[in-house]
Amino acid sequence: KQWYQRRVAITAGGKALGGACGGYTTGPKQVIELLRQRSRPYLFSNTVPPAVVGGAIKVFELLNASSELPELVDRNTMHFRKRMTDAGFTLSGSTHPICPVMLYDAALASSMADALLQRGIYVIGFSFPVVPKGLARIRV
Repeated sequence: KQWYQRRVAITAGGKALGGACGGYTTGPKQVIELLRQRSRPYLFSNTVPPAVVGGAIKVFELLNASSELPELVDRNTMHFRKRMTDAGFTLSGSTHPICPVMLYDAALASSMADALLQRGIYVIGFSFPVVPKGLARIRV
């Protein structure tokens, strides 16, 4: 294939694949060089730390070796979403493992996040200006 016919991956993989920072782009060298020259946001980017790269590489190795972990995440996600919906909560999205539990009230989202932390469950409360007014949530 010609270099321009190869796949390019742009991902929030720093978070999704075991890291602690933003996304990255992979692809043929010519595409990456073009993006470096033409992408204005690139001016404001930082390199991904080596430890995050190492973690992402390990995750890819695990994913290539077996589908067991992603299948477990899928099963757990569906179980959690069903039980929360059955309990009367509204969850945003449908199948994604990050489950926004819609609470619609900023104070409630904050107090629920604090109460869950007291029970050893770490969730984040989101409210305006991070999300639109009236759409406060916790993210599980």
